[in-house]
Amino acid sequence: MDGFKRLFNRFLVERGPSIEWGKVEPAGSTMMHDYSKLPKLDTENIELVRSQLEKLVVLKLNGGLGTSMGCKGPKSLIAVRGEDTFLDLTIKQIQALNVKYNVKVPLVLMNSFNTHVDTQKILWKYQNCGVPIFTFQQSCYPRINTESLLPVDNDLENKEAWYPPGHGDVYEAFYNSNYLKKFLDEGKKYVFVSNIDNLGANVDLSILNSLLTREESDPCEFLIEVTNKTRADVKGGTLINYENKIRLLEIAQVPKDHIDEFTSVSKFEIFNTNNMWINMPAIHRLTEQRAWNMEIIRNEKATESGLKVIQLETAAGAAIKHFEGAIGVNVPRSRFLPVKLTSDLLLVMSNLYGIQNGTLTINPKRQFPGVPLVKLGQDKFKKVQNFLDRFANIPDLLELDHLTVSGDVTFGKNVVLKGTVIIIAHHGERVDIASGSILENKIVSGNLRIVDH
Repeated sequence: MDGFKRLFNRFLVERGPSIEWGKVEPAGSTMMHDYSKLPKLDTENIELVRSQLEKLVVLKLNGGLGTSMGCKGPKSLIAVRGEDTFLDLTIKQIQALNVKYNVKVPLVLMNSFNTHVDTQKILWKYQNCGVPIFTFQQSCYPRINTESLLPVDNDLENKEAWYPPGHGDVYEAFYNSNYLKKFLDEGKKYVFVSNIDNLGANVDLSILNSLLTREESDPCEFLIEVTNKTRADVKGGTLINYENKIRLLEIAQVPKDHIDEFTSVSKFEIFNTNNMWINMPAIHRLTEQRAWNMEIIRNEKATESGLKVIQLETAAGAAIKHFEGAIGVNVPRSRFLPVKLTSDLLLVMSNLYGIQNGTLTINPKRQFPGVPLVKLGQDKFKKVQNFLDRFANIPDLLELDHLTVSGDVTFGKNVVLKGTVIIIAHHGERVDIASGSILENKIVSGNLRIVDH
């Protein structure tokens, strides 16, 4: 509970904004690197790549539940491609590396108290997969009553009174698990940290090679992957130059009268993917020094009984300011493929992507840059099971640009969607898209029921 005490004391003492907007500048070329300009690596040089992979640990942030998609239990156990879950795909990715290069890159899962038991129960199925798997539980902090600023309850059995304090807890929780020391003793150097629901966050050999080859001349203790903003990403955190130091800036830190400037693609072109490559000796050093001082995120919630509470959280990327030689690397968009809603699930389940060894790649038959913008009405499509029930099979999306679906809508088999398609069933109405339909630049509304016979 020492971590909570330090965080809560800071919350009581610190006042005012964590940054002065006048000192904020976009991160320059010395802080930001282009992925295409990283040193070239011959991935068929088995001995070299093996020697580098032997210094790597993969850590997935596995604390989230599937509630945003109407599911119970850990989000990582939701099937996203055939019968494969997020966890299955992660393990298949590492398994393929381990087989090809004859190594044993370990997978570490940072669970929360919400996900730990269910995750432990499923791990038996991976006993012979060739990937060493380790788990630890992140911290558990008490929720604070908004009015009294006192803990809601000290009863550990009352789950409503406790919360996992965000992924900024990964450093101390990893240290406290004793796995950090174990891996350092084994000669490991870097840990690749990412969200388990980001299907694009696989081990990138070029990034690992870049980190290890610059160790002597220009060491980098922290590398964070960023990618170019789209319309959907304008609120995402970005990297800035703040008093000649690289920092992560989140929208919650931005003064209200500068929000438009922050969301401007012309000034801040990139956003944080939360894929991080971190030097493990540096994590050990900074934890021993109690140096962690990430910006506090005040997350206001309400319990089921309606009590207003505060959760004090931190973000892992905000620790960038503590590491020596920290940089951002602008990576291809393919390394950011998060699944937060069923609209994301529709994309990854479709023919937009092919899959090999757990890694999704864009279908070469897709002739347009980027992926379609999909918006599915939350009243009928939010829950995964409801979503699946509304599709006889997943439509062909290869030539789709934009899809909006609202209301009581179902899709038959072998539907093809092209261009911009908007389908709206108003209250009391229903739209059934018949099997074999091809909709190209269409707006469909009102009642439409075509029954196959």
